[in-house]
Amino acid sequence: MTRPAQISVIGKGTPDPEAEELARDVGERLARVGAVVVCGGLGGVMEAASRGAASAGGTVIGIVPTTETADANPYCTHVVATGVGHARNLAVVSSGDAVIAVGGEWGTLSEIAFARALGRTVVALQSWTVSGPGAMEAGPGIEVASEPQVAIDLALRGAEQVR
Repeated sequence: MTRPAQISVIGKGTPDPEAEELARDVGERLARVGAVVVCGGLGGVMEAASRGAASAGGTVIGIVPTTETADANPYCTHVVATGVGHARNLAVVSSGDAVIAVGGEWGTLSEIAFARALGRTVVALQSWTVSGPGAMEAGPGIEVASEPQVAIDLALRGAEQVR
């Protein structure tokens, strides 16, 4: 039996209408191709991606930073309560076969770094781009997407490399 691709969708948890609309679209499109959405389970981009996936009948795994499953947004079909605060960012990205970052703040940047350290493809949709010296120049493994469908295609291609 082959399990469906799990794609982590990350971004800031505070209101951002533009990023939330992109995340809702990403979540819906992922669900329509049978992928499972993994997110941090709270509000903002996380809730928007969850809402999009739920609207298409998809599965959403919310990995919350608290010890209470009730803290998850109402669109999560499965909730993991970690009780580890920001450290849950590692669980969010390691649970995905690839990662789509939509917008974001410092927590999103930490998730991008964890994902790349784990060898996961990261797709940036109006999100962070990073660069460093030497082998890190141009942020290897981080793809920039211009719109949601491109992000989905790049993430699914990256997921195939992990699975």
